Amino acid sequence: MSRRQRITTAVVLAPLPILAVLFLPTPWLAAIVALVLLAGLWEWTHFAGVHERLPRAAFLTANALLMAALVWGGGPSLFTLKLMSMVGVLWWAVVCLWLARPAFGKADTAANRSLKLLAGSLGIIPAWCALGWLHSEDPYGARWTLFALLIVWAADSGAYFAGSRWGKRKLAPTISPGKSWEGVYGGLATSALLAIPAVPVLGLAWSQLPALWLVTLAVAAISVVGDLFESLMKRHSGVKDSGDLFPGHGGLMDRLDSILAALPVFVVGKAWLGL
Repeated sequence: MSRRQRITTAVVLAPLPILAVLFLPTPWLAAIVALVLLAGLWEWTHFAGVHERLPRAAFLTANALLMAALVWGGGPSLFTLKLMSMVGVLWWAVVCLWLARPAFGKADTAANRSLKLLAGSLGIIPAWCALGWLHSEDPYGARWTLFALLIVWAADSGAYFAGSRWGKRKLAPTISPGKSWEGVYGGLATSALLAIPAVPVLGLAWSQLPALWLVTLAVAAISVVGDLFESLMKRHSGVKDSGDLFPGHGGLMDRLDSILAALPVFVVGKAWLGL
């Protein structure tokens, strides 16, 4: 993909999620995001080795029903959403172990297909729950949600440009040869800079900046894990991109992978540090 194509697509698409996050009520935003995530999960079923339409549709239906059940059972305290967000944090810790053994689950067996379908659900559902929890918080829920997304975008953009300019040491050559440690450092630095102007916008005191930096860097780091995990699934299935919906960016899952990992870590970290 060319740098110009990548930038043009990002500039055209960026206003849509920003406006949705800032101006839509949480139920409407959650409904739209659920449809987007389920569409991404449709792509994921291809990674898992499930290609027939009927089982793919049944899998999506089951995930949609689970989402509805989680909202219905959450109550005013959002207990189920918070619980699933914490499950998401644990899941992405497990993914780190999976990435250390990239050959695990590669064989096209029924057990591995089931495992990868489960992995798709554990990526999609906790992220959706985290979004609902974060966005519903008053009075700055929408701003916090946008900040979480901006961290991912800043980390991705910083990594892309730093890696293109200085990248020499490969991060995970067997999974994603194009990624470098220099790119990771560029992404972390860009995200850390973003946290500084965010302090007053998020209604924080300047004394809380170190805690915000901690959450920001953790989210920027785990977003790389989300990206690598999708790359690993694509390698297992022998595809380059999850789709061709976005010129220069691939399919939906190519845009969602980092966000899926980032949202649970962000909202749980935010709550843990009292931000």
